[in-house]
Amino acid sequence: MTELIVHSKSPAATLSLGKRLGKLLAAGSILALVGELGCGKTLFTKGVCTGLEVPARYVNSPTFAFVNEYRGRLKICHMDVYRLNDIGEGFGIGMLDYLVKAESGVMIVEWAEKIYSLLPEDCLRIDFAMLSPRERRISFKTCGTKYDGVFKELAGK
Repeated sequence: MTELIVHSKSPAATLSLGKRLGKLLAAGSILALVGELGCGKTLFTKGVCTGLEVPARYVNSPTFAFVNEYRGRLKICHMDVYRLNDIGEGFGIGMLDYLVKAESGVMIVEWAEKIYSLLPEDCLRIDFAMLSPRERRISFKTCGTKYDGVFKELAGK
């Protein structure tokens, strides 16, 4: 497992980190966002989408719709599975169909811990921890080598 830890000092820094990541993503990228309510997952997603050339004003939390789709440099499927009670409901909203679509675009899943067993092993897991009202610890983890180049760029190497 590869891991990269970044400390974000402000919401603007979290947004900027997401934008940097978005610029680096290729088709087939799956981001699994994990963290408590209010930790910055949707703000980070807005940054990722901006980096993928989607105007920020179009990006919002799909908590009640489950899925928002955006068109930027790549197709983006933004899921929020907060309201799911179990994995079976993930099948009910077409999770597997969206995973197939992700092969030609990017999939971002908020509250991914609820359906983590449905996601491919080589997805990019991003854990958010609140250190203060403004500061976050953002941990990027993955298995395999799919995101090695992304990790190097984010780390500034």
